[in-house]
Amino acid sequence: MTRRAAALVVLVVIGIVGAVAWTALRPSENVVVVYVSEDQVFSEPILTDFEHDSGIWVKAVYDTEETKSAGVTNRLIAEKGSPQADVYWANEPIRAEVLRQKGVSAPYRSPSAEGIAEQFRDPQGHWTGFSARARMLILAKGATTKATSVHAYTDPRLRGKAVIANPLFGTTTAHIAALFTVWGDERGKAFLDAMHRNEVHIASSNGESADQVAAGAFQFALVDSDDVSSREKQGRQIEGVYPDQGEQDVGCFIVPNAVLLVKDGPHPEAGRKLIDYLLAPQTEKKLAYSDAAQMPLHTGIDTPPAVRRLETLKVMHVDYATVAAKMEAIQPLLKDWVGH
Repeated sequence: MTRRAAALVVLVVIGIVGAVAWTALRPSENVVVVYVSEDQVFSEPILTDFEHDSGIWVKAVYDTEETKSAGVTNRLIAEKGSPQADVYWANEPIRAEVLRQKGVSAPYRSPSAEGIAEQFRDPQGHWTGFSARARMLILAKGATTKATSVHAYTDPRLRGKAVIANPLFGTTTAHIAALFTVWGDERGKAFLDAMHRNEVHIASSNGESADQVAAGAFQFALVDSDDVSSREKQGRQIEGVYPDQGEQDVGCFIVPNAVLLVKDGPHPEAGRKLIDYLLAPQTEKKLAYSDAAQMPLHTGIDTPPAVRRLETLKVMHVDYATVAAKMEAIQPLLKDWVGH
């Protein structure tokens, strides 16, 4: 054997030994597989921190922007008979509730959930909320009529001057469904009819709505708090308003992240540890100070000035399971409204 061939054999042996050692450092129970619909730019740093702090290797599967939430949700349903994931990190609780109803989740009551209001948790422990967005009004600075409520959409003074994201998708659907659950179907339908008569424009997304207001095309829109925060940081000519804060108002609709343990997932113990980490106050603080600007559900957590604490807001009190069911029920009505 030549010297060069001998050297090659040594390198191959070293590579094999290294691979075996690497595998030994990551045994099957030292891995957690998480499906994620929260934006990767916000969720990946948190998962990297967990990997560093716990020594557990994180294998993450992220939703694409085109299949937001629906992609990994459908994958979890398809894999129900042979689960590949241990944890699902949802960017809102409605999808988590749908998975509970379909038998995809397993109950787990994390000790880190202590202090999170019951409103933001499944009663049987199938999912738990954390780090929320608020549904806010984004206003063009200098608007002649300042919107402070969702009822501004039906104000004759703002006829043709408001825009809303397509209610068939995303958090706008959930918000309208929440209003239906609080007001009742008759009042909810009347609100949609009044919006149509007031010539409310429809945008493709919350982001497009926010940009149109920032550009001065419309006076206000209903968006998520991160849409407001990002445009404030860009120096756009807008301001944000938490709606419906009056004594007789319904309050601000809150959209928390939600996390669940997948039933019969391959690494349940590692999955529970990840859930404990995501629900911990220090994770909520990180998300509050990140560009996500999310609102902690634990009380008393330090937040930057631009992020309101939950306890300082009048919050819409809804049952997210009821909202999930209502979303399905009003789909034909919303399709008809969009098609007018």
